Amino acid sequence: MPAEELKRELQRHFPFWSGLSPAEQDLLLSHSSPAVFRRGETLHGSGNDCLGVILVESGTLRAYMLSDEGREITLYRLYPGDTCVLMASCVLDYITFEVHMDAESDTQALIVSPGAFARLSEHNLAVENFSYKLAAERFSDVMWAMQQILFMSFDRRLAIFLVDELSKTKGDTIRMTHEQVAKYVGSAREVVSRMLKYFAEEGIVSLSRGGIKILDREKLRRLTR
Repeated sequence: MPAEELKRELQRHFPFWSGLSPAEQDLLLSHSSPAVFRRGETLHGSGNDCLGVILVESGTLRAYMLSDEGREITLYRLYPGDTCVLMASCVLDYITFEVHMDAESDTQALIVSPGAFARLSEHNLAVENFSYKLAAERFSDVMWAMQQILFMSFDRRLAIFLVDELSKTKGDTIRMTHEQVAKYVGSAREVVSRMLKYFAEEGIVSLSRGGIKILDREKLRRLTR
């Protein structure tokens, strides 16, 4: 990536850019690099080195935790324009749990070296404040995911997920397997399949291989309340 283009992208993602000294800007530029992740590729997981700060240019990334039984619990997703500091746990000492991340689709991103970002955070209050603010926003997503799992009935959780996914599509069909849905809602595939079958019997959805078509949006939305 040409230096000027890299600089523009860093300016776009980091609101503190104008408050950096020329030396700090050079440090950030020299320790940021483009990365490409293929669909299904693991960016960060058990035993992996600290990745750094991720700036998503295109594609989608999914952050999740693993239970002791190996069940995946989706915490949040990152879309183009998003920035994530939770993959820099070696920099942010208040992150004491392990977050895994996969590429949900082919993704282009910029990665800022954790060491360089740590140096900036130590010497520039604006960078440190940005890190805490961004981490707080992600923790809010994590708490919402935990709240759904702990306190909501499963039919409501599944309905909320389907409504959210539907808002991201242009049609009325969600292209996703039952296994994928299970990962997103933190459940087992068999449980998802049973509830989707119930939704189908109620005329809310119709099911096909790799797809869930929403037939009655209003009935689905009522389940989310």
